[in-house]
Amino acid sequence: MRHQVSGRRFDRASGHRMMMYRTLVTDLLKHGYVRTTAAKAREVKPMAEKMVTLGKAGSLHARRQAAAFITEPAVVRSVFDDLAGRYKDRPGGYTRLIKLGPRKGDASEMALLQLV
Repeated sequence: MRHQVSGRRFDRASGHRMMMYRTLVTDLLKHGYVRTTAAKAREVKPMAEKMVTLGKAGSLHARRQAAAFITEPAVVRSVFDDLAGRYKDRPGGYTRLIKLGPRKGDASEMALLQLV
């Protein structure tokens, strides 16, 4: 039984899973949207929101925390310079999840995760 065990494993080792999350968040912040499975999108959404919140904080500590998670330095700069100003008056809810229907190959539920 999995009582009080949060998160999905996606049949991956923890290092591989965290790297998958990091690259999905980086791609979302870089391009503004990412098309992935609904389960991965639901798992990544809070992490992306946290990165935007760190960008709004604007401190050196927040920048270092974001740089430790986001895989591209240019994306870290854009989060702190562009996205922080864009969402300065918004108290959360920076992402939107749109379900796209089943994938043709394996019928996995697909979703579009995008910045609002």
